[in-house]
Amino acid sequence: MKSNNRISRVNDEILKEISQIIRGELKDPRIGAMTSVIRVETTPDLKYCKVHVSVLGNEEEKDSVLKGLKNAAGFIRHLIAQRVNLRITPEFTFKLDESAEYAIHMEQLINQISKDLKERGANEGNE
Repeated sequence: MKSNNRISRVNDEILKEISQIIRGELKDPRIGAMTSVIRVETTPDLKYCKVHVSVLGNEEEKDSVLKGLKNAAGFIRHLIAQRVNLRITPEFTFKLDESAEYAIHMEQLINQISKDLKERGANEGNE
C-alpha cells in the first residue's frame, strides 16, 4: 500500500516537472505550445516511465512532436534527476494520448444528435 502511494507521489512530481520543462525549457521547434502532459506512469522499480502527452494538431505535427520529445528524452531525464530527489531516475518513453480529441469528437456527435432531435420535434409539432 505504501509503495502505491509513493509511486503516485513520484508520478505527480514527475508530471509537474516534465510539464514545466516542455513548456519553458525545450528549444526544439518541433515541440509546440499546444503540447501538454496528460499523465505519467512509472514502474514500481522506478526504471521506466511512460509519459502520455496530448498534442493539438494534425497527424504530421503529432509525429513531429513525438520525435522531438524522443530526441529530448536524455535532456529531460537529466533535468528530472536534478529536480526530483530519486535514487534512480527513470528512462522516459513518450506516448500520444488522444483522449482529449476523442472527448471533443464525442461531444460534437452528442450535440449533433440533440440538434437533430430538436429539429425533428419542432417539425412534428408543426404538422
